[in-house]
Formats: sequence, structure tokens, C-alpha cells
Amino acid sequence: MSIVSKKLNFCFCCLFSLLLALPTMAAEQKDWKRFRFELEGGPVWQAKNDVRIPGNTGTEFSFKDLTGSGPYAAGRFTFDWNFLERHGLRLEIAPLRIDGNGTFNQPVSFAGTTFSPGTPTEGKYKFDTYRASYRYLFFNKNSWRMHVGATLLVRDAKIELEQAGLNASDSNVGVAPLLNFSTEWAFARRWAAIFDFEGRAGGPGRALDLALKLRYDMTDHWSIGGGYRMLEGGVDSDDVYNFSWFNYGFLTVGYQF
Repeated sequence: MSIVSKKLNFCFCCLFSLLLALPTMAAEQKDWKRFRFELEGGPVWQAKNDVRIPGNTGTEFSFKDLTGSGPYAAGRFTFDWNFLERHGLRLEIAPLRIDGNGTFNQPVSFAGTTFSPGTPTEGKYKFDTYRASYRYLFFNKNSWRMHVGATLLVRDAKIELEQAGLNASDSNVGVAPLLNFSTEWAFARRWAAIFDFEGRAGGPGRALDLALKLRYDMTDHWSIGGGYRMLEGGVDSDDVYNFSWFNYGFLTVGYQF
């Protein structure tokens, strides 16, 4: 079992233990809102971004070493529709673009083209995701609210290298099912701490999107917040090898009614 899989199992065990420890006779919350919009933006850094294309014959290289760790600009838009008190849908648009320049320290075979060492090279990385989620409010006591559900993720990914008249790229559009979980703790008047998770592990790849947030409700409708997000995962197949780790810092503004 990989280190990431062990961390996921540990995380789920902690969350399950927390659920069992919550008071079972507490009063249920009733102040739910039907619609919520949230805009998120801030810097993102590459902690890891290893690439080999094709996965079985290409040269493995670090896209982070080529373009730099960052920061780069990133954003996300989220729309929640709670069509019933315990049932809701979530739509998300999460673009990610990284462009930069650098040099290789060895010849690199990428997507059928060989790039020379020591020559200025431009790298472009795109990983845009579009997500539709079903969320069920299974716990709603006192200051705690917890959702669980499933997500369908559509990815639009592309990696491109350009060097002195040479150009090669590899693009991929695909669909991946994920599990989602979130918990919200209203620890003070108008303040809430939020944990959001989407992910899965197994087969040729894995995906993990984890966020920790603080939110302040300025009014019954408007809110601001901020937090940390980690996006980690990748795939290892004959066509593509790419494993990456991104760290985000972000601010949010939301509206609900």
C-alpha cells in the first residue's frame, strides 16, 4: 500500500471516530440555504510534477524543475443547489495552468520528439477539471454538519514543450468517478471551519483534492474566507506517466440564499 493510500485510510478512520464521538442527542440545525455560489482564488505552487510520455518509452523529467515551483495564479468556482434539506448537487469549475521556461540537463524524449539539454525550453501544463457532485447531509447536530456523496470529474489535460523550432504536446480528455466528504463546524457566531475532500485511489492512478477553510458570514447572504488546498495524484500507464502535487493558498467570497 502506498504512503498516500495509508494517509487516506488514516484520514477516514479519524473522521469516522470524530463522528462517533459527537453527541447523538443534540438539536438538529434548521437554517439551511437552497443556493450558494463561491469564488476562490490565490497562488499555487508545484511541490512535484514528474512527466514521462509515452509512459513506457519516454524520458522522465521534472516539469517543476523546468518551469519553477511558482507561485502561479489559480481559481475555482463552486455552485451548490440543495434541492431538498438533506440532498444537494454541486457543480465546480477548477482550471489550472502553469507556463514557464528552463533547460534540461539531459536529452528528453517527449511525445515522439527529442529535446536537447542546455537549450531554452518553454513548458505549458494544463489540468482543467469540471465536476458534478451529489451530496447527502447525513449528520446535522448542534454546530456540526457533514456531507457524503459521489463526484463525476471531467478532466481536460495537456502538456506541451517547445524548443528552438521543436514542438510536441500530449492532450487527454477523460472522466473519473470520485468520492466526496465534507464537514463544517460552526465554532463561533458567524464563523465556521470546513474540511472538504474528493478523491479515490486504485488502478493505474489516484486523485486527491483536500481543502481546509475558514469562513466568516458577514451577513445572512454574504461570506468571505480563506484556507489551504492540496491537489495530488496522477496516472501510470503505457501512454502517460504523470504524478503531481500542488499546494494552494486561497481567499473566497460567497453568496447564498
